[in-house]
Parts: sequence; C-alpha cells; structure tokens
Amino acid sequence: MNVADWNIVLQNIAGNMDVSIINIGDELLLGQVVNTNASTMSRMLVEAGMEVKHVQVVADDYAAIREAIGGTLAGTDAVLVTGGLGPTKDDITKKVLCDYFGSELVESNEALDNVRRIFAQRGYPLTEVNRAQALVPRCCEVLNNDLGTAPCMWFGGEHVLVALPGVPFEMEWLMRNRVIPKLQATFQTGVVRHKNLLVQGIGESFLSDLIEPWELSLPPSLRLAYLPAAGMVKLRLTFRGGAGELDPTPQYLPGLYELAGKYIVGEDCETLAELAHKRLIAMQATLATAESCTGGTIASRLTSQAGASAYFRGGVVAYSNEVKEAALGVSHATLLTHGAVSEATAREMSDGVRARFCSDYAIATTGIAGPTGGTADKPVGTIWVAVSSRSRTEAQLLQLGSNRRQQNIDRAANHALAMLIRML
Repeated sequence: MNVADWNIVLQNIAGNMDVSIINIGDELLLGQVVNTNASTMSRMLVEAGMEVKHVQVVADDYAAIREAIGGTLAGTDAVLVTGGLGPTKDDITKKVLCDYFGSELVESNEALDNVRRIFAQRGYPLTEVNRAQALVPRCCEVLNNDLGTAPCMWFGGEHVLVALPGVPFEMEWLMRNRVIPKLQATFQTGVVRHKNLLVQGIGESFLSDLIEPWELSLPPSLRLAYLPAAGMVKLRLTFRGGAGELDPTPQYLPGLYELAGKYIVGEDCETLAELAHKRLIAMQATLATAESCTGGTIASRLTSQAGASAYFRGGVVAYSNEVKEAALGVSHATLLTHGAVSEATAREMSDGVRARFCSDYAIATTGIAGPTGGTADKPVGTIWVAVSSRSRTEAQLLQLGSNRRQQNIDRAANHALAMLIRML
C-alpha cells in the first residue's frame, strides 16, 4: 500500500484507548466564547486513533473543577483539561490539581526559563505575577509551551491527566507536539487507520440504503461512520487491529465504488474545498469565482488554505445586476429576459469572470438564499451554479426547498465545489 495515497494514522495504543476532555471557563458556559477547544481536541485525538468518550464544560469554580476531575479520571485512560492556568486570581486549576493529587506548588526552573524567554521576546519586564506562571504542582512533569507562558502539566500513573492552557493556538500546538506523541508512547500496541471519502449528490439516508449490502459485509475490524454536512456526506472507514494485522480496507473499497462511485468525488480530504485545492495545485490550473447568493463563501473556503495563491486568481461578489453587467459582462438583455436567477446569467457570470481573470476554470453562483425574496416561479432555495473551463461551461439548478439562509449558502457552495472537482 502506498502510504502517500492514504490518510493513515498509525499509533501505539493499548486496545481502544479512552480519552475524556474537561474544558474550564465561565465564558464557555455563558456562551460568550464558543468552545472550539473541544471540537479541535476531539478531532486531533480521533485522527490519532484515540476514543473520545466524554466532553465536559465546567465553571471557574474550585469545587466544580475538582468534582469533574474526580468523576472522570478513574473511568478513562487519560483526561485532558484546558483552562484556568493563567496568572490572575480566577485561574485556579493548578490549586485544584495540587489538592487532588496531594501535592504543593513549587517553582519549575524549566517553566521559569520559558516564561523569561517569552517576555524577553515581547520586550516586557517579568513581573512577580507573571513569574507565578512557573509555579506547578511538585508531582507533575512540565511539557514546555513554546507559544505561551502557561505550562502544560502531565500527571502520570495508571490514569493520566494532562492540564493545558485554554488559549486555542497554544493548546493546539501542545496537543500536536507534546501531548499526543507522549500519549502514543505511553499507551502502546495496536494500529488505527482512517480512510475518508467525500460523497456529494445524494442524501445521507439514501446513501445508507444504497450501500447497505456493502456495509453489512464489512468485517468487525472495519467501522463505517456517516458524517453529513450541508449538501454532502463524508464517509469515514476506521480500521482497528493488533500490531502486524493486515488492514482490509483496500479489498473492500471496490465494492463501495460499484454501488456509489458516481457520488464519490474524492478521498483523503476533510472538505470539498480541500480536495479542490489539492487538485488545482496538482494540475497547475487557475481558478476565479463570481458569487452572488453565496457572497464570497467559496472564495473564502479556498483562500483559507495555505498555498491558495498558486491557483486562485481572484473573485467577484456581484450582488446587484449592475455589478453583474459591469464587472462580469453579463448581458443586459439576458438579465431582462431571464432574470438574475437563471441558467443564462450563471453561465455568463462564470464565462465572464474566467475571461476577465484569465483563469483556466471559474465558478459562478446566483440564486435566492432566503428567507425572503422568493417568487412563485423562483421560490427561496432556487440557485443556479455554473462551472466553466476554457472549452465548456456546465450549469445546474438547485431547488433546495429551504428558507434557512446559511444552510442554502453552504449547500450551494459545496455543490459548486463538487461540480468543479468533477470537471477537473
């Protein structure tokens, strides 16, 4: 098997390693801050082959934090805790951990050196309050945080507890570079591999019915998960086996393609935007976008990925008819005869932006995202999508039947990216 062709995560774990997550912060419970840490950590752990069994959010309260740790640690292999490690009085996680493990706070030379380095880089003097960041429970191992002053602390034993800072970019760096590698080295044996397939053009329930015979034929070592999104479904095959056990995924994939191949647009990517991004770079092809109802969503998804400048020439958000005419060259007669939401307008938008930006390919969207603006012949959710190359232009009508604006935008964007991928 060619490893480059597979999204494989090999890792050493003891059977099905269980992990629980505790995110600390009043701001999370109050809804003032979205708890992205939970989703990011879960994704990273699952990609590393670990099982996330429990996610909990607790207040900045001594008793609540201690109860959460005590009620979780005994029933799982590892507990990952974020938040409450700052220098201010409301950051109490280290005090709770000292109490729980029967330890005391001591100054860590390693943590202090890191705090000094960070403050020197920022050009700030080191105050006593910030020096307190180097205080850690005596019984823990410090995992250095290269991006911030709050240390990451590892409490070993039969059940492992890891305390991380709540700042998202610091947490993610520590997870990737410190925590996950150490968990993999601590809980050994076993193999986990993931295979992702992106499916578009068929709903989750219809897809499930279509591939049911194939799914029922899978061996116990292969598990299939359906991960639906707006207008698409990601299928994830997960293989779990002992060291040296052969992954049967390659021999079962042809059967899936026999049943659902026309709906599978690609493999080993998390999103359609990522797949289009990789295809365009590999082909050394360029792309431009002309968006009306999607308002720049497609361009944003593509340019959020590093390296998009290799292929993305630019985009136009042409909401009004005047801009469609002036910026994209859509015919005034087309707009009068067919309207802005029409196949003819979508085609001219795509052809126009491709010609003006001198790109190899182009995407255009025009429609009624809602919840208002629909008519009897063009109800809310009516969207035309066009994709063009130097040799042809294709257009498709979406009748989404929904007045949920963001859902319609997301489904149209995913459908447009899938059309582009198929054309590529």
